[in-house]
Amino acid sequence: MKNDILKVLVTESELNQKVNEIGAAISRDYEGKNLLLVSILKGSVTFMADLMRAISIPLKIDFMAVSSYGSGVKTSGVVKIIKDLDIDLSGYDVLIVEDILDSGMTLKYITELLKTRGTKSIKIATLLDKPSRRKADVKADYYGFDIPDEFVVGYGLDYDEKYRNLSYIGVLKPEVYAK
Repeated sequence: MKNDILKVLVTESELNQKVNEIGAAISRDYEGKNLLLVSILKGSVTFMADLMRAISIPLKIDFMAVSSYGSGVKTSGVVKIIKDLDIDLSGYDVLIVEDILDSGMTLKYITELLKTRGTKSIKIATLLDKPSRRKADVKADYYGFDIPDEFVVGYGLDYDEKYRNLSYIGVLKPEVYAK
Protein backbone atom coordinates (compact mmCIF):
# COMPACT_ATOMS: atom_id res chain seq x y z
CA MET A 1 0.00 0.00 0.00
CA LYS A 2 2.74 2.47 0.94
CA ASN A 3 4.54 1.63 -2.31
CA ASP A 4 1.58 3.19 -4.17
CA ILE A 5 2.25 6.59 -2.58
CA LEU A 6 4.25 9.07 -4.66
CA LYS A 7 4.89 11.42 -1.73
CA VAL A 8 3.55 12.39 1.68
CA LEU A 9 1.68 15.69 1.44
CA VAL A 10 0.60 16.09 5.09
CA THR A 11 2.22 14.14 7.92
CA GLU A 12 0.40 12.52 10.84
CA SER A 13 1.86 15.10 13.21
CA GLU A 14 0.72 18.01 10.99
CA LEU A 15 -2.77 16.48 10.84
CA ASN A 16 -2.98 16.18 14.63
CA GLN A 17 -1.86 19.76 15.17
CA LYS A 18 -4.29 21.19 12.59
CA VAL A 19 -7.26 19.16 13.87
CA ASN A 20 -6.62 20.49 17.38
CA GLU A 21 -6.47 24.07 16.05
CA ILE A 22 -9.74 23.65 14.17
CA GLY A 23 -11.37 22.04 17.22
CA ALA A 24 -10.32 24.97 19.42
CA ALA A 25 -11.74 27.49 16.91
CA ILE A 26 -15.05 25.60 16.68
CA SER A 27 -15.24 25.40 20.48
CA ARG A 28 -14.89 29.19 20.73
CA ASP A 29 -17.26 29.97 17.86
CA TYR A 30 -20.04 27.60 18.95
CA GLU A 31 -19.95 28.22 22.69
CA GLY A 32 -23.56 28.33 23.92
CA LYS A 33 -24.94 27.10 20.59
CA ASN A 34 -26.75 23.88 19.67
CA LEU A 35 -23.93 22.25 17.68
CA LEU A 36 -24.54 19.26 15.42
CA LEU A 37 -21.62 17.83 13.48
CA VAL A 38 -22.68 16.11 10.25
CA SER A 39 -20.04 13.80 8.87
CA ILE A 40 -20.14 13.07 5.15
CA LEU A 41 -19.31 9.38 4.91
CA LYS A 42 -17.09 7.63 4.28
CA GLY A 43 -14.13 9.90 3.71
CA SER A 44 -14.61 12.27 6.63
CA VAL A 45 -15.04 9.65 9.35
CA THR A 46 -11.40 9.80 10.49
CA PHE A 47 -11.34 13.61 10.51
CA MET A 48 -14.72 13.67 12.29
CA ALA A 49 -13.59 11.26 15.01
CA ASP A 50 -10.47 13.29 15.76
CA LEU A 51 -12.24 16.65 15.39
CA MET A 52 -15.07 15.87 17.80
CA ARG A 53 -12.51 14.86 20.45
CA ALA A 54 -10.76 18.22 19.89
CA ILE A 55 -13.98 20.17 20.53
CA SER A 56 -14.49 21.07 24.18
CA ILE A 57 -18.20 22.03 24.14
CA PRO A 58 -21.35 19.87 24.06
CA LEU A 59 -22.28 18.58 20.61
CA LYS A 60 -24.24 15.92 18.82
CA ILE A 61 -23.23 14.01 15.71
CA ASP A 62 -24.96 12.44 12.75
CA PHE A 63 -23.87 10.92 9.46
CA MET A 64 -24.83 11.33 5.85
CA ALA A 65 -23.56 9.26 2.96
CA VAL A 66 -23.55 10.66 -0.55
CA SER A 67 -21.89 9.61 -3.73
CA SER A 68 -20.65 11.61 -6.67
CA TYR A 69 -17.48 9.72 -7.56
CA GLY A 70 -18.12 5.99 -7.93
CA SER A 71 -14.76 4.26 -8.29
CA GLY A 72 -13.20 6.91 -10.53
CA VAL A 73 -11.04 9.92 -9.75
CA LYS A 74 -13.25 12.70 -11.20
CA THR A 75 -16.62 13.83 -9.88
CA SER A 76 -19.61 12.71 -11.90
CA GLY A 77 -21.50 15.91 -11.05
CA VAL A 78 -24.51 13.88 -9.91
CA VAL A 79 -25.06 13.65 -6.16
CA LYS A 80 -26.87 10.61 -4.80
CA ILE A 81 -27.93 10.37 -1.15
CA ILE A 82 -27.11 6.88 0.09
CA LYS A 83 -27.82 7.49 3.80
CA ASP A 84 -29.74 10.49 5.07
CA LEU A 85 -29.56 12.03 8.54
CA ASP A 86 -31.42 10.49 11.48
CA ILE A 87 -31.78 13.73 13.49
CA ASP A 88 -34.41 16.43 12.87
CA LEU A 89 -32.27 19.51 12.13
CA SER A 90 -34.74 22.07 13.53
CA GLY A 91 -32.92 24.51 15.78
CA TYR A 92 -29.43 23.09 15.28
CA ASP A 93 -26.29 24.96 14.30
CA VAL A 94 -25.06 22.44 11.75
CA LEU A 95 -21.39 22.03 10.94
CA ILE A 96 -20.85 19.81 7.91
CA VAL A 97 -17.59 17.87 8.31
CA GLU A 98 -15.98 16.86 5.04
CA ASP A 99 -12.64 15.33 4.12
CA ILE A 100 -11.94 17.40 1.00
CA LEU A 101 -13.50 20.39 -0.72
CA ASP A 102 -12.76 19.82 -4.39
CA SER A 103 -15.22 20.94 -7.09
CA GLY A 104 -17.65 22.05 -4.39
CA MET A 105 -20.59 20.53 -6.23
CA THR A 106 -21.39 17.91 -3.59
CA LEU A 107 -21.10 20.35 -0.68
CA LYS A 108 -23.22 22.94 -2.47
CA TYR A 109 -25.94 20.33 -2.97
CA ILE A 110 -25.79 19.12 0.64
CA THR A 111 -25.76 22.67 2.06
CA GLU A 112 -28.78 23.70 -0.01
CA LEU A 113 -30.63 20.54 0.98
CA LEU A 114 -29.95 20.97 4.72
CA LYS A 115 -30.98 24.65 4.63
CA THR A 116 -34.53 23.48 3.87
CA ARG A 117 -34.66 21.48 7.11
CA GLY A 118 -35.01 24.24 9.72
CA THR A 119 -31.39 24.69 10.75
CA LYS A 120 -30.33 27.80 12.69
CA SER A 121 -27.08 27.94 10.73
CA ILE A 122 -24.94 25.83 8.43
CA LYS A 123 -21.17 26.02 8.11
CA ILE A 124 -18.52 23.76 6.61
CA ALA A 125 -15.36 22.28 8.10
CA THR A 126 -13.06 20.49 5.68
CA LEU A 127 -9.69 18.97 6.26
CA LEU A 128 -8.41 19.61 2.74
CA ASP A 129 -9.23 22.40 0.30
CA LYS A 130 -8.39 22.12 -3.39
CA PRO A 131 -9.42 25.60 -4.66
CA SER A 132 -7.96 25.10 -8.15
CA ARG A 133 -10.72 22.55 -8.91
CA ARG A 134 -13.68 24.62 -7.66
CA LYS A 135 -16.74 24.65 -9.92
CA ALA A 136 -19.37 25.71 -7.36
CA ASP A 137 -19.26 28.83 -5.19
CA VAL A 138 -18.52 27.08 -1.90
CA LYS A 139 -16.04 28.09 0.79
CA ALA A 140 -15.15 26.29 3.97
CA ASP A 141 -15.58 28.16 7.24
CA TYR A 142 -12.90 25.96 8.82
CA TYR A 143 -10.22 24.16 6.86
CA GLY A 144 -6.95 22.43 7.44
CA PHE A 145 -4.75 22.55 4.38
CA ASP A 146 -4.82 23.99 0.86
CA ILE A 147 -3.54 21.28 -1.44
CA PRO A 148 -2.52 21.18 -5.11
CA ASP A 149 -4.53 19.42 -7.80
CA GLU A 150 -3.18 15.95 -7.10
CA PHE A 151 -5.04 12.75 -6.26
CA VAL A 152 -4.68 12.25 -2.51
CA VAL A 153 -5.45 9.35 -0.20
CA GLY A 154 -5.08 8.50 3.46
CA TYR A 155 -6.63 9.67 6.74
CA GLY A 156 -10.05 8.57 5.48
CA LEU A 157 -9.62 9.46 1.81
CA ASP A 158 -9.64 6.57 -0.61
CA TYR A 159 -9.18 5.36 -4.10
CA ASP A 160 -11.58 2.50 -4.86
CA GLU A 161 -12.15 2.02 -1.08
CA LYS A 162 -8.43 1.51 -0.37
CA TYR A 163 -5.83 3.62 1.50
CA ARG A 164 -8.30 5.12 4.03
CA ASN A 165 -6.28 3.67 6.91
CA LEU A 166 -3.05 5.53 6.16
CA SER A 167 -2.19 7.88 9.04
CA TYR A 168 -1.09 10.67 6.69
CA ILE A 169 -2.25 12.32 3.45
CA GLY A 170 -0.30 11.06 0.47
CA VAL A 171 -0.34 11.61 -3.28
CA LEU A 172 -1.29 8.43 -5.09
CA LYS A 173 0.99 7.40 -7.95
CA PRO A 174 -0.85 8.04 -11.25
CA GLU A 175 -0.14 4.54 -12.52
CA VAL A 176 -2.28 3.15 -9.67
CA TYR A 177 -5.48 4.86 -10.81
CA ALA A 178 -4.70 4.90 -14.53
CA LYS A 179 -5.07 1.11 -14.78
